[in-house]
Amino acid sequence: MRMLLIRHGQTPSNVLGALDTAAPGAGLTALGQTQAQAVPTALAAERIAGIYVSGLVRTHLTAEPLAAVTGLTPRAHEGLNEIAAGAFEMRRDPEAVHAYVDCAERWARGELDVTLPGGESGHEFRHRYEQALRAVALNHPEDATVAVVSHGAAIRVYAAIALAHDPAAVENRSLNNTGMVTLEGHLDSGFALRDWVEHPVGGAHLTGDTEHDVTADPDAAPQGVSA
Repeated sequence: MRMLLIRHGQTPSNVLGALDTAAPGAGLTALGQTQAQAVPTALAAERIAGIYVSGLVRTHLTAEPLAAVTGLTPRAHEGLNEIAAGAFEMRRDPEAVHAYVDCAERWARGELDVTLPGGESGHEFRHRYEQALRAVALNHPEDATVAVVSHGAAIRVYAAIALAHDPAAVENRSLNNTGMVTLEGHLDSGFALRDWVEHPVGGAHLTGDTEHDVTADPDAAPQGVSA
């Protein structure tokens, strides 16, 4: 299966640098809406068989323009939610942000036993994200292309886990709002990385200010830690 893992559009929490991971979460900024509106044109050449979103409102809002153009109804799966911030939810101080991005980096390196206070372990994250993708795959033929609107840290970390045989493919990669990672393959036999669009799929001019967007830009995290 070909999976287009698309990060949601910009939110007020992205601009502030807040660790906004719990439901329902923030909506989109004006720029986030513009980013979402640009997705259908950017993906016009794709034959999308299904659209999937997380349980957080920002992914639903991001998928709306693509759903309108394709006539597909997005299906929600909470397994596609962002990596839970746990006790650091909605904090944006350096201590909390560093702890969050450090945890994500360690998961990406394969240290899945690590757990944030009040959050989930890497094993739990991997299980629920893969179960969500497995549910997606069961709805379509093996050669189908699906759009999955999810979250910055979740997509980046899952891609690193799925491509563990090729860590250089994902190390220090950014994923700005409506950026996209394309994985092709099977959950059981493995995925190959077909593309990684760091900037919004509608064009780099839609990137906006990523200074505090720590789930997108490795350079935005304290002490150079990436997430």
